[in-house]
Amino acid sequence: MIVPWIDLRVQHALLREELLPTLQRLLDRCDFVLGEDVERLEAEFAEYCGARHAVSVDSGLSALELGLRAFGVGAGDEVIVPAHTFIATAAAVTFVGASLVLVDVDSRSYNIDPDQVAAAITPRTRAIIAVHLYGQPAAMDALLEIAGRHNLVVIEDACQAHGALHNGQRVGTLGHAAAFSFYPTKNLGGCGDGGMLVTNDESVADQVRAMRNCGQRVKNVHQLAPFNHRLDSIQAAILRVKLRHLDTWNEARQRHAAQYTERLAGGEVVTPWVASGRNHVYHLYVVRTPRRDELQAFLRDRGVGTAIHYPTPIHLQPFYADAGFRKGQFPIAEQVAADVLSLPMFPELSADQITYVATQVREFSER
Repeated sequence: MIVPWIDLRVQHALLREELLPTLQRLLDRCDFVLGEDVERLEAEFAEYCGARHAVSVDSGLSALELGLRAFGVGAGDEVIVPAHTFIATAAAVTFVGASLVLVDVDSRSYNIDPDQVAAAITPRTRAIIAVHLYGQPAAMDALLEIAGRHNLVVIEDACQAHGALHNGQRVGTLGHAAAFSFYPTKNLGGCGDGGMLVTNDESVADQVRAMRNCGQRVKNVHQLAPFNHRLDSIQAAILRVKLRHLDTWNEARQRHAAQYTERLAGGEVVTPWVASGRNHVYHLYVVRTPRRDELQAFLRDRGVGTAIHYPTPIHLQPFYADAGFRKGQFPIAEQVAADVLSLPMFPELSADQITYVATQVREFSER
């Protein structure tokens, strides 16, 4: 059996009758930049998250960067970020001119460790970026309590957690603002790049809305930094269709995860641990084993696609080679990066495919 790590063709085939008329209407209107679909997506996504404002941008990285800028974070400030995440989380801090302060992650959830955050705070600390890694919300209660004591901004990196819940509340509305990515493989993905900044702060939303559009609130009056980070209307149109299916897809991912976990119990690999009060939406189903590379090769030979998220922690990335970080500085992040493997996970996976993948993993464990 061939089981790809992800298969977007299946999803788009099922949505064909919804997507094609939507795209035709866009072509007829020709409002390709900041058009009707962009405005409607922003309103619909804000309502979905339970937030007052949603401002679309061209990527999750742009949402993080412009969010930091809107809160006035820049040179002289420090921003705390987990060492195990996609590099965009850290890059947003670097791009605004602030100092990147990395901390280690929790050994079970792989999310940022609140105790490490508390220990890293200095008089220069201005913000915390809480990544909801792989689709599981971070420990927001503890992080918000720490932030409240020190008057810090909390930005959620929800790029992998569309629709996830923390104690019954949607991610994106827990901190001061949140960044979402609409990269094609996300739980809510477009057919290209895209992102969204979600916030209840009207001033922040207003600034991001202007900055993403060449710094203008009024045409040809450029009041703020003139970035060009707009979301294309064609992506907005596609995302509006897909948003209607997001909860159903997340429920399917959760069923698949439960089936994987049941079939892999007692074996060599460590299956995902979910904290109490967290609703994990399984953007990725990530297992751990010290024989990760061997397992990946074993599965590849048997037609099973996998991926590694992420093989190199932020502090060991070549881009940050001159930042003063060192190997061994964040041991949990380094160990997680060496052990993690993402198994096939997408809403349209069949029970037979899940059984096949789990059987192959168990067979490897017994060798």
